[in-house]
Amino acid sequence: MVLTLMIITAIAGFALGGVYNLTKEPIRLAKKAKAEAAIKAVLPEFDSLRAFKILPKGATDSITINEAFNNNGEMVGTAVSSYSNKGYDPTQIRIMVGILPGGIINNTSVIQHKETPGLGTKMEDPDFKDQFEGVNPQDFALKVKKEGGDVDAITAATISSAAFCDAVRRAYDAYKNIEGGNEQ
Repeated sequence: MVLTLMIITAIAGFALGGVYNLTKEPIRLAKKAKAEAAIKAVLPEFDSLRAFKILPKGATDSITINEAFNNNGEMVGTAVSSYSNKGYDPTQIRIMVGILPGGIINNTSVIQHKETPGLGTKMEDPDFKDQFEGVNPQDFALKVKKEGGDVDAITAATISSAAFCDAVRRAYDAYKNIEGGNEQ
């Protein structure tokens, strides 16, 4: 009986390992495609990208900066892949924030979250995310109104709204550090 269980366990282990190896690359490609689609969604049309990562002071995860250029070599914007660990669900909220030269937020796109369906998931709705478009965070407090900011929170999802604001603020701070030549 022990030998039978060992054989079944070994077969199951090899099967799981094989499935993992078969799916690892397609999953990586799907994540890459999702990130590329998010970059295109938050920036004006561009011809080339220059990507690099930074680790902000006091942070545990890096932020990816994607500087977009046209054919003339002029920067058209910066897409910053940011995150927040302050959501309702312990899974990180990951967003892409498009910032135009001069610091104006062009658009935002949610890449990953596991917030409460019907509540926190509304962070992807235009009613919420559009309030970030065209604002300059120097003049617009990236906090929900309950915390003294300028952002209207999603009804019954203040924690998710505040986490989204945290991710946008983190992206903008990273952009300002890069723009000022202070790569961390």
